[in-house]
Amino acid sequence: MDDLTSGQLHALHTLAHKQAGQTVPFVNIADARVLTKLGLASRSREGWDITAEGSAFLARLAPPPS
Repeated sequence: MDDLTSGQLHALHTLAHKQAGQTVPFVNIADARVLTKLGLASRSREGWDITAEGSAFLARLAPPPS
């Protein structure tokens, strides 16, 4: 799962911003579908949403605070 494409990673970040209440652009459907298959996103009436697993994945990618 650590080998997400740049598009998939961008989509995951976009979904995290959406969850935080920010207005975000549409995500690439193909990228969102892959994220859903990996359990990092889920499909909803409003499009796609980041899952707890997706948030944890992004947290692991963040550099440690200095």
